[in-house]
Amino acid sequence: MNSHTYKAWLNPLPIEDRQLIEDYSALFGQIVFDGETSVVLETAIKEFQNGIHTLIGITPEVKEKPEPEACSFFHIKVDSVIMDSEKWAQGKDAYTLQYKYGEDHVYLSLTGGSDAAVLYGIFHLLRLLGARKPMKELNVKESPAMLLRMINQWDNADGSVERGYAGRSIFHENGDITSDRKRIIDYARLLASVGLNAISINNVNVHEIESTFITEERLPSVAYIADIFRGYGITLFLSVNFAAPLQNGGLPTADPLDAGVQKWWKETAERIYTFIPDFGGFVVKADSEHRPGPFAYGRDHADGANMLADALASHDGIVIWRCFVYDCMQDWRDRKIDRARAAFDHFKPLDGRFRSNVLLQIKNGPMDFQVREPVSPLFGAMKKTNQMMEFQITQEYTGQQQHLCYLVPQWKQVLDFDTYAEGSGTEVKRVVDGTLFGMKHSGIAAVSNIGNEESWTGHILAQANLYGFGRLVWNPNVTAEEISCDWTIATFGNDPVVVATISRMLMRSWPMYESYTAPLGVGWMVTPNHHFGPDVDGYEYSRWGTYHFADRDGIGVDRTQARGTGYTAQYNEPNSSQFDCIETCPDELLLFFHHVPYTHVLQSGKTVIQHIYDTHFTGANEAEQMQRDWAGLVGKIDDERFAHVAERLGFQANHAKHWRDVINTYFYRKSGISDVLGRKIF
Repeated sequence: MNSHTYKAWLNPLPIEDRQLIEDYSALFGQIVFDGETSVVLETAIKEFQNGIHTLIGITPEVKEKPEPEACSFFHIKVDSVIMDSEKWAQGKDAYTLQYKYGEDHVYLSLTGGSDAAVLYGIFHLLRLLGARKPMKELNVKESPAMLLRMINQWDNADGSVERGYAGRSIFHENGDITSDRKRIIDYARLLASVGLNAISINNVNVHEIESTFITEERLPSVAYIADIFRGYGITLFLSVNFAAPLQNGGLPTADPLDAGVQKWWKETAERIYTFIPDFGGFVVKADSEHRPGPFAYGRDHADGANMLADALASHDGIVIWRCFVYDCMQDWRDRKIDRARAAFDHFKPLDGRFRSNVLLQIKNGPMDFQVREPVSPLFGAMKKTNQMMEFQITQEYTGQQQHLCYLVPQWKQVLDFDTYAEGSGTEVKRVVDGTLFGMKHSGIAAVSNIGNEESWTGHILAQANLYGFGRLVWNPNVTAEEISCDWTIATFGNDPVVVATISRMLMRSWPMYESYTAPLGVGWMVTPNHHFGPDVDGYEYSRWGTYHFADRDGIGVDRTQARGTGYTAQYNEPNSSQFDCIETCPDELLLFFHHVPYTHVLQSGKTVIQHIYDTHFTGANEAEQMQRDWAGLVGKIDDERFAHVAERLGFQANHAKHWRDVINTYFYRKSGISDVLGRKIF
């Protein structure tokens, strides 16, 4: 495949400005590099040569020193410590781009703290050149905020992808690792181009075949994948089955305190590192949604995680232990049962008991990647434990890549949330970058949204979420709008009308999707199992939880301390009091924290029921407007991508009306209160 669709944002268009071509040709005609080469540096230089050839039609030559007659050149070097006059020094992934003047020449210098840092700098430089930046704007100083910048694949060995909406797996087929090397290479390029440095290649729900990926028979195939990602500075992890000693090892137990089990995991780790010397470690989902774990043996999560951590410790491997643990066999009749409390209740008492190479992976909210939910109170609560964020790029509850829903603004709100763990100014981003509590390991992971469709993400505009995730975890202070513009330029070119229109569509899409789906933070109003389309009571009388408690008088879940589940007490002050008090709770989260009458007046001045009606009508109208906005770009976008996006937006506009009518009709019939504007409600 070689289409614009497949190239995603690595899609530079040839430069037409003659002066810029002349300037770039003079500067980038030769690459000066006199250090020791490596597979990552070879990748970096190749990427630069190919990128320059596409942009200006020349292929830079690599020299150990500049030619005497050369008046300008591009210089690359690796320096483990990067400093400027102000003693600026960052980690191994930091890099600088500096436009310098010598006695008889000028040159651009790229200095990276490691081979991978040079690769990141190359991709950044190519992004600047693709945006037609003048020479004076090529000075850059970059260092990632997050140590671990990770993608989780929920891919299964049979080629299916759990919560995947873009085709089948690019890693697995027919119970084995795929032989399609090219597609995996191209995926590694996409990830490295936005600074991602780690990947787990199989589903956290580890089934029978995937459980054997850590065996002698399967490891050569896994190592084959690791070799590909290594060339792009990306470390490979595996999701493992906690019960593997039973399933693979023939042991009678998987008890983490059993000496035989501990020995088995240590031998398994040694075997893995024989095949993959730079193996990152294990991702583990245990005692959650019927997955095996230490609870079966009367042990806790620290016991289970520490046992695996000990097995990996001699190789500096880490255990990423997921905190998505709750009772999925609930009694919906019992209003004291609250799934939102579960992660905090399970893990907060264990703070300080985890090994230094255990990293707790915490979902951004206490529930499950809803279009709106509060930030998990675990962030900031565990001051003695390594922790990382988990986002979901794949749009399980946000339109499944049939609807446009740009998630970067949502993620930024989470990262900017002040936990007050150490007083004002202790935002979540300071927890997960490791600086707040001095964590040895930290970072952010996200569930990937890619598959084997030509577009990678099903909806071409959903590529912005994968790109945006990488940019945001590198620098959580960059704005969502800046990311949207950069992605649009890299993907579609720098026509100002195209950039402004698509960026505006992206920025409007999340609040628009929220407005015609679940209101005021209540969540979940989706069809069970596949989670697509409206079903207000789909999960309401379910073992998985109870989410809105709508009756004839009101709606919402009482999570207050005085009358409800007490969930609000899990937050630090002043967040706890703000959420607990109905007068101060933010409107957008009101129904997550409070059960209120339909006539309750929001801070906006509207009643709850009128808010539901208004937002659902407005959201459906905005979806139609988005169709018209895209139609205005006809002739400015290639026919293939224009038609693809137009088809997706047409579906979204119609589906938004369906959402509008189902939700409005449900609450009209439930409440018996009419729309004050007299609009059609069935």
